[in-house]
Amino acid sequence: MTEWKFKRDAIRTFRFVRCGLDPATGVAQLVYAFDDGPELVETITVPGAPFALEGERAVAVEQALRLLHLIAGVSYYKAAVPEQIRIESYDIDGDTAGLLETIYENGLGEFSYRNGLNLQGKIRFPVQAGVCSPQPSPAGASGDRGEGAPALGLREHALVAIGGGKDSLVSIEALRALGIEQTVSWIGGSQLIQACAERTGLPTLNVGRALAPQLFDYNREGAWNGHIPVTAVNSAILVLAALLHGVDQVVFSNERSASYGSVILDQEGRETGEVNHQWSKGWAFESAFGDHVQRRVAADLRYYSLLRPLSELAVARQFTRSDRYDAHFSSCNRNFHILGERPTNRWCGVCPKCHFVFLALAPFMSKPRLVGIFGRNLLDDPAQAAGYDALLEFQDHKPFECVGEGREARAALAALTDRPEWREDALVERFAREIRPQLGDADLRIAPLLVLDEEQRIPPTLWEKLRAHLAA
Repeated sequence: MTEWKFKRDAIRTFRFVRCGLDPATGVAQLVYAFDDGPELVETITVPGAPFALEGERAVAVEQALRLLHLIAGVSYYKAAVPEQIRIESYDIDGDTAGLLETIYENGLGEFSYRNGLNLQGKIRFPVQAGVCSPQPSPAGASGDRGEGAPALGLREHALVAIGGGKDSLVSIEALRALGIEQTVSWIGGSQLIQACAERTGLPTLNVGRALAPQLFDYNREGAWNGHIPVTAVNSAILVLAALLHGVDQVVFSNERSASYGSVILDQEGRETGEVNHQWSKGWAFESAFGDHVQRRVAADLRYYSLLRPLSELAVARQFTRSDRYDAHFSSCNRNFHILGERPTNRWCGVCPKCHFVFLALAPFMSKPRLVGIFGRNLLDDPAQAAGYDALLEFQDHKPFECVGEGREARAALAALTDRPEWREDALVERFAREIRPQLGDADLRIAPLLVLDEEQRIPPTLWEKLRAHLAA
């Protein structure tokens, strides 16, 4: 038999082979393949086993496992983006297929843009006629689930995703202040995230994720590569973990700015579309995924972002209220690459995330404290001008990074031009001299950007408490 070789352009089918979970160990296997190639096995390990699963909870766990299998497949599908998708060990309904097509098409928006691919309307998940619920009820479950998932009687407790940056720490401290029991949760082996999690002093849950090793070989052999909707994958992992632990909330910390992408211009400066690097952090994903979980997995499992009503600047203002994490947090994405170098310090000081977080904190934090966190004053370095121009959407589009809107960056810099301690710094002075005269003063006020938005999925009783907490 001839050994199978990865040939990107010759591949025709991506296969969801099977998935399984061992409740005794908490280890799940997600299995994929291209054409008749070798199995690609991803492993997810949820601490806390053994898990006792029976009845409707067992059905819900199987449902969540399959949803994770389907969403996590994006990491492998993108290597060849073949024409056909095949699901081999279970069937899905039209509602689930529609959700997946939305996640893949939008979540791979930056990937397809950078690789010159057009995936719009080309990703189709197979629907089995007559399937109303993605899996049959096993023995012991309470009959046919029909269109709606049952309430499982989950206990009131939040798995809160922590990423090592300011946003999740704001959520954790808000939930603590509001008396919500929580477990600080993350996926993978980042020591920086672990240090932040331990700094909270709260219970922690570190879920293991091991990608199929062949994926890295395929990348070296010419696979398509690029950004995937990792927040969608992590959301599905934590939904599974929440069910295994019997808790009723999965909480992320994505603010409303995440819903806005980068406006792409042609060579003549005309808008040709929008690409959102952080689409799976945006409202469209949160609302679709959260609703699906309640309809198809467990009616009493709430998935939401605690910070959805806030802008990036509003989150930054909340973060500055405590210095508890100044020496521990980092939003610099170079700390979190799977492969490649990491910065010697927690902040590289030259990437879009470093640029934006420094700028967002500056209007609300003392200059010595902020410079102490970063180890340097990024706004007094003329070499950083191009990076800040992109954040301002001045002669460039918003970076493909998890950063705030251009209007937030412009308002923050405008505020600094009025501060004696900042206005002589190179980039602040340049903004005042060259850029601000081109902008209307009405568009440069911070106050309107700090108003809470009503578009969110936060449980109503918690939302009322949160509003009061944020206003205090």
